Amino acid sequence: MLPKAYAWLDSVGPLPRMLVEALKLFDTREQPGPGNNAVIMGWANEVGLASIYSADAVPWCGLFMAVVAKRAGKPIPKDPLWALNWLKFGEDSGQPDLGDVVVFVREGGGHVGLYVGEDRAAYHVLGGNQSDRVCFTRIEKKRLKGARRFYAVGAPPSVRPYFLEAAGALSLNEA
Repeated sequence: MLPKAYAWLDSVGPLPRMLVEALKLFDTREQPGPGNNAVIMGWANEVGLASIYSADAVPWCGLFMAVVAKRAGKPIPKDPLWALNWLKFGEDSGQPDLGDVVVFVREGGGHVGLYVGEDRAAYHVLGGNQSDRVCFTRIEKKRLKGARRFYAVGAPPSVRPYFLEAAGALSLNEA
């Protein structure tokens, strides 16, 4: 069940395929302690990264995006574990719209997720490895490095910017 602030996603009409696939994974969590969540480790196997992705304690936002893209029938960029490599996905979309891949910079690297909306100060992002799980978070607009989209044919009518209430703290580090 989606958080109340994002329940509108259930009624906006057909959603972009990547967003549909991402929502199916909502609330997947890292295994606390030394173990690994078998679901997250299975994603690495599914997208052919099991030989280089060894633990869910390793940042996995790019892994989440790779499994979402694969399940949506989209190509996965080379070295998808590196968030900034998602800037090579699809085409530059300029202003992010619903379901676009959004890539952010952070100290030590980057972060990647899917745009679901924005408020005056932040983008609302559905992504993996946000508080060690798949969830929604707010990320400062000034951290955006690029927004990308990939459509073989026309986008669903729901693909547009959404302006939301600024609820919740800003994410400071998604590692």
